[in-house]
Amino acid sequence: MKSNKRKIWAAGIAGILVASVGLVSNPAIAAPKKVTINFFTFTSVPDHVKDLQAMVAAFEKKNPAIHINVQSASYADYFTKLKTRVAGNQAPDTFELNYENFVTYASAGTLLNFNKISAKDKTFKKSSYYGKAYDVFSANGKQYGVPSSFSTVVLYYNKDLFKAAGVATPNSSWDWSDEAAAAAALKAKLSEGTYADFQPTQFWEFYKVLGQAGGKFLSPDKKKALFNKQPGINALSWLVSKTANGYTPTRAQMGTLDDGAMFKAGKIAMYHTGIWMFDAYKDVPFGWDIVVEPGGVTPGNHFFANAVVASAKTKNPEAAWKWARFMTSDPAAVKIRLAAAWEIPAISNKKALSIYLSKPVPANRAAVFDALKNPITPPVIRQQNEMQDTVNAWLEKALNGTVSVTEALNSAASAVNAILAKE
Repeated sequence: MKSNKRKIWAAGIAGILVASVGLVSNPAIAAPKKVTINFFTFTSVPDHVKDLQAMVAAFEKKNPAIHINVQSASYADYFTKLKTRVAGNQAPDTFELNYENFVTYASAGTLLNFNKISAKDKTFKKSSYYGKAYDVFSANGKQYGVPSSFSTVVLYYNKDLFKAAGVATPNSSWDWSDEAAAAAALKAKLSEGTYADFQPTQFWEFYKVLGQAGGKFLSPDKKKALFNKQPGINALSWLVSKTANGYTPTRAQMGTLDDGAMFKAGKIAMYHTGIWMFDAYKDVPFGWDIVVEPGGVTPGNHFFANAVVASAKTKNPEAAWKWARFMTSDPAAVKIRLAAAWEIPAISNKKALSIYLSKPVPANRAAVFDALKNPITPPVIRQQNEMQDTVNAWLEKALNGTVSVTEALNSAASAVNAILAKE
């Protein structure tokens, strides 16, 4: 009997020792292995570094086995650095992409398909995101990103300049003719060096105004440029006329100030720009507000969106998914983003968004969401930068009067068709 007890005791000790050895030699059993997820960002710098740190802290508290290593670059440098890292097989685990660059990275096979991971995540609901913003980051039925924010462009106006000139302020029913009439009336009253309107003649404004004019930038199959048709001529003529009539200043007239600084200095009465500029004007010494941009033959507004994506080569896809989902839609992250006015989270929860709408300046924040009723997304191809640069070069010539509007558009369309042929 004693012999049997000794055998059992010995076997027990041996088992404990084996288990102990196993614990020492296999850390995964001893404790969950902590993984590091690199996150490359351009939207947080320079104004929202602390806000991102707060998001990371909240995430890591909720997910102690995951560490987020933030890496950042300015918008001007970000995409060049990202391209270099991806080409060098050193892509960050997770990173930000705007919609304009999304197609290039998705078509190159560099992004992680979230479909399988999100299907396993029982708490995930696609409906928690704003539908349009979520859907644009998919391709061929594969979801390659989750939207982190969206923004629109609206018409800012300086109330004091309108009042001093005795001109009625803009409203949501305005079209181009109303804007032109107000610009002419303002020009007649404003002092030298102060301008009625600012809307640049460049790619980003042109494709939107083209949509307002009832035109299309590319054919549905993206094999042919369509922007040199009559709606395109109307659109570019409208943009060029603003500078030609002296409503929008030339670069020489702007001197050392950019357009944002000119509005802040009270030198522009109407200003077409994005909602991301709200905080820049919260302390200006004049009254200002916003309204949806005047339409042409039809309303139309910019719709921009950013997403968090993951590298197809990340070694920790589930951790990458958790971070992407947290940063874009977790209530804690949403609260931080809204409090900081760090663009608008692309969520569908209207109660959460009420924090944004209740802020006093500008008063008509509802225009931000009214602009979503007629969204115009940018034309996107793989050779995006080449297309943009080509179009911009010809728009500039039309603005300077080097060539006519029609000549500029026909030349640009011919060049873009050549680019499309290489897609």
